[in-house]
Parts: sequence; structure tokens; C-alpha cells
Amino acid sequence: MQFRQKALSKLQSPEELDLPVRFARPQGRLVLAVTVLVMAAAAYWTFTGTVTSKLTAPGILTHTEGRYLLQSPVAGQVTEVLVAEGATVQEGQPLVVVRTGQGDEKVRALAAGRLTALYARTGAVLPTGADVATVERTGGPRDPLVAVLYVPGGSASALRKGARVDLTVTSVARDTYGVLRGRVTEVGRAPQTKAQIGGFLGDDGLAAAFTRQGNPVAVLVALDRSAATASGYAWSSAEGPPYTVESGTPVSGSVHLSSQRPVDWLLP
Repeated sequence: MQFRQKALSKLQSPEELDLPVRFARPQGRLVLAVTVLVMAAAAYWTFTGTVTSKLTAPGILTHTEGRYLLQSPVAGQVTEVLVAEGATVQEGQPLVVVRTGQGDEKVRALAAGRLTALYARTGAVLPTGADVATVERTGGPRDPLVAVLYVPGGSASALRKGARVDLTVTSVARDTYGVLRGRVTEVGRAPQTKAQIGGFLGDDGLAAAFTRQGNPVAVLVALDRSAATASGYAWSSAEGPPYTVESGTPVSGSVHLSSQRPVDWLLP
């Protein structure tokens, strides 16, 4: 009975035909207009905009021919050190004198370059194959530095010659002086083993660090030059750091990959 009475009351009430029709409020129209504009802008950007991604990899500053680790071919006691760290040496130049059972022997440089580290000390007893020095192959102090990045093998195919690279140098405050600028000049054809990297860098410890996640591909980066900076290279800041950067300094490189339109992600 209760529902029947409600139905009768509804039938007896006059229809509200004389009431004005309510349209959307001004606030609602504004929200609708903003939504349409946002959707239109998003659609326009999807077809005309570009997105650039980056690939980050560790690396090191060095020279194009790398370094070599000089080891003693004889066993004996070091009686004399003939050069100092940082000196430029010539191929065949004696670096240390080792006294053996057959007399004094000189350990000589295998190739010209700069002596970056000297391990042998006067009085030290060396077994055959002991580390004597690390020599960087370079023609002189004016030879430009390069960066070598070690990129995971599966990611190297995305890199192209000429790609821009931003290099964060561990010895330089990035917040103050920014990043070092460069461009990819060469991408390795195959992943390198720990032995290959160690032979190029003259450092098995670095080689182990770069191959910890597998054998990487070496990517050579030429540094942009600038006469306006103390280092001689271009930085994202106007002047860069007020000092030079040294070979052997670790870096982290961010390689700019090819730009893509967002619509390309939607198309098969």
C-alpha cells in the first residue's frame, strides 16, 4: 500500500514543464574548455614533438693509444731509479737498474710516452714479472685527452658516431663547473674482455671494475676544445674549472641517443 500511495501521488502532481532547463555552470564550461585544450596540445605534441633519451656508462680520461704496464724481465734488487713520475720517456730508455746474479740489468721503456706511475723503488727486490711502471703512450703534453666509455654490450647498438656526450668528471665539482662536453667518434665492434681492457689501460684493477657486469663495448669520445677555459676543453659552464684535468681520471658519460617522436611509440 505504501508504494501504491506514492505512485498515485506522483500521477496527481503536475508535470514540471514550466521550470527552466539548467545548463552547465560557468565553472563546468571552463573545466571542459581546459580539458579540450590539453587534449589538443597533447595530440599536437605526439605528432610534432621529440623525446631524447640518454645512456649512461662509466669510463676514464686517457689518450687514444692507452697505456702499458712495464714489468721486470729479470729478478734482482733495484739499485737505481733513473726517471721520476710524470717524465716523458723514449722507446728503449732505461728506467731502473736491477742487480742480478749476472750483473746489473737495465729495465727499459717498451714505447715512448709519459711515466704516469713508478712502482719500483731503490732497494726493492723484484721477482721476474714484477710491476715496474705504467707508461702512457703519448707524443707529448699537447696530445689531446679523450674519454673511453665502457657500455654494456646489449646497449651499444643504440649509439651513433657524432652523438653528444656529457661527461661528469669525478675530480670536478659538477654543481660549480658543470660537465665536460664531447662527441662519440668510435663505437667498438665487439665486447672487450678483462685482459683486453687491462692491456689498453695498463691497470687490471680498472679492467676488473669495468667488466664486473659482463664484457662491455668500448666507446671513444673526443672532447670539445675551448681556448676560453683553463683545461682547454669545453664545459657546460662558461669557464669550467680553474685547473687542468688529468689522464686517468674516472668519468661517467651520458650519451644522447637519437630523438624520437612520441607517435612512433604508438605505431607498429
